[in-house]
Amino acid sequence: MEANIAAIQDFFRGDKFALNAGIELVEVGKSYAKTRMEIKPEHLNGGGVCQGGAIFTLADLAFAAAVNSHATLTYSISSSINFFRSESRGWLYAEAREVFDHKRLSNCEVRVTNEAGLLVATFVGTGYRKDQPLPFHAL
Repeated sequence: MEANIAAIQDFFRGDKFALNAGIELVEVGKSYAKTRMEIKPEHLNGGGVCQGGAIFTLADLAFAAAVNSHATLTYSISSSINFFRSESRGWLYAEAREVFDHKRLSNCEVRVTNEAGLLVATFVGTGYRKDQPLPFHAL
């Protein structure tokens, strides 16, 4: 079942954690999503660079939107992230592409880049599909 992309965007605007972290869902398509976040002082760790948890949340929202783009409720069951570059200002972008789409399992790869397009991190997530449609009650 394919969902209305606008409905999926509205559903994920209800993600209070990502919203409070300053993360925005920019684009959603079939098996694809893009998020962005402007690095602000509240994202910095003790070393003065963007905290890994903020980058993880940016990638995780892109993952969630991509694997839920089929309008079937899908929860993460496993995820991992690798960090390659530190950033302390500017915008970060996460682009998620679902690489495996099955009735029960989904696998998604996410690339996090800076404004110059340089790789900051990679994220891989596996999702488990439930037997229920995405709840659009948040609309």
